[in-house]
Amino acid sequence: MTVFNRVESHRKAEDAVYDKTILAGDGWIHELKPGQVLRIVDLEGNQAADTLFYDADNPEDHYSAIATIARQENIYLTAGTTLLTESGKELLTIVADTCGRHDTLGGACSAQSNTVRYAHDKLHMHNCRDTFMLQLAQSDDERYLKRDLAPNINFFMNVPVTPEGGLTFEDGVSSPGAYVEMTAHIRTIVLISNCPQLNNPCNAYNPTPVRVLIWNE
Repeated sequence: MTVFNRVESHRKAEDAVYDKTILAGDGWIHELKPGQVLRIVDLEGNQAADTLFYDADNPEDHYSAIATIARQENIYLTAGTTLLTESGKELLTIVADTCGRHDTLGGACSAQSNTVRYAHDKLHMHNCRDTFMLQLAQSDDERYLKRDLAPNINFFMNVPVTPEGGLTFEDGVSSPGAYVEMTAHIRTIVLISNCPQLNNPCNAYNPTPVRVLIWNE
């Protein structure tokens, strides 16, 4: 698929009930109530926001890339996509998207994947998996453990699928100020690692901040 589906939002930043900037390489965890709307803004462009979602009432029932792709019959996520859990429950629906498509196949970087993809001396580099684990550990919610790290969404990240079925990591398709916006259907925990990746072009080799805003409807 090469078509980008761009849909703008009518919501204004000044009406948001929550507004926070997540610095490059930092993480964020937050609960959304049913009906609340989350916007993630790529402030400078070419950033990747690695994101996990959980049913807050049943943490073991988390976002499922496979269920979501199968339901919508599309490997890319964009406006109109409903994000499903492992059990098939509807978590959120993407209601606006000025980037146009997002990856859910490439996964999150880790110390181990950095050594396989780049070089052994990258082992100690900052990575998304460690940021996820740090955020869970600091959340004071003992229900979430290392085993709850599941396949994620890479908002704003460009991972084209080749005709042979392979994945490539390409220069970003997002621009400064591009955003994705989604409405929660149930109580949902959002866990973000604002990717610190310096070794592939997903961040233009320059990780930058993202902004998160929340509206009550």
